[in-house]
Amino acid sequence: MAGSGTAHLRPGLERSLVVDDLVVEFRVAAGTVHAVSGLNLDLVPGETLGILGESGCGKSSAGRAVMQLPPPTSGTVRLGDTDLTDLKPRAMRKARARMQLVLQDPVSALNPRRKVKDLVVEGLEIWGWGDRNRDTYVDELLTSVGLDPETVREKRPHELSGGQCQRVCIARSLALDPDVLICDEPVSSLDVSVQAQILNLLEQARERFGLSMVFIAHDVAVVKNISDRVLVMYLGKTCEVLPSAGLESAALHPYTRLLLASVPSEADADRAIDPARGGAETTELPSPLDPPSGCRFRTRCPLASELCAAQEPQLRELRPGQFVACHHPERAVEE
Repeated sequence: MAGSGTAHLRPGLERSLVVDDLVVEFRVAAGTVHAVSGLNLDLVPGETLGILGESGCGKSSAGRAVMQLPPPTSGTVRLGDTDLTDLKPRAMRKARARMQLVLQDPVSALNPRRKVKDLVVEGLEIWGWGDRNRDTYVDELLTSVGLDPETVREKRPHELSGGQCQRVCIARSLALDPDVLICDEPVSSLDVSVQAQILNLLEQARERFGLSMVFIAHDVAVVKNISDRVLVMYLGKTCEVLPSAGLESAALHPYTRLLLASVPSEADADRAIDPARGGAETTELPSPLDPPSGCRFRTRCPLASELCAAQEPQLRELRPGQFVACHHPERAVEE
């Protein structure tokens, strides 16, 4: 598949989620915010796709649009065999139960008036318990996320730490046995020591419950460690899609390499893009209200040419499983 950037979708594989040509735009007083422009992604069962990029690149808007919260401006989202963009409200609510969202601020995501034992089963109170025993299932969920039911069951969110609140949020998201978990910066508000615990917990949940995950973050190390593949976004567009293994050495897009170079390490120093020849320090960041013509990264790119301004680059498979939207990827390697 070519042209629209859908080349990294993998026909012939069983896929739990397929997003095709997703567009998210918002009307504001100053004009139209082009938050997401033609995003394509897919997930196979048990896979984690990391979405990486700076704040404001459209990561969270994309995640919420996948959940239809709110629905995208255009494009399609298929959960298994179900096209979410065609569903009526009642059917959409039912389908949405198969996707769950873990948010950045766990304390704000929990009703402060409810006890933990009630919070983790909110979804089941809506959709039905089936043959589950309430108390037993609450304890199983809390145990599965590393919490002691006897200690936290009767507590309210303000009595818990941030890490404990995030564990409660994850337990709640698992209660309905979802197919897809969308994690929107789930560890960015937590202490570094707690971040590792939550990441390990998400990995264990993925394996235990057979989840597919979309993991949204701006931290390169976090995305690399938890993801099977990484999708790099800049100003609403996909720059590169590649396996997380060997990310540092395999990256071809100048923006991906700039992100990697921003992480302090000796290994990155040899191939860092010189800010004096392009980069965030030398130009004003473009606005999603008026994105640049052609390649949206060109105003910050040291490799930009007239072609980059005149023509938008399309995703091309340059290595097996690696797709890059750049007119000059070979020059990025030379740099």
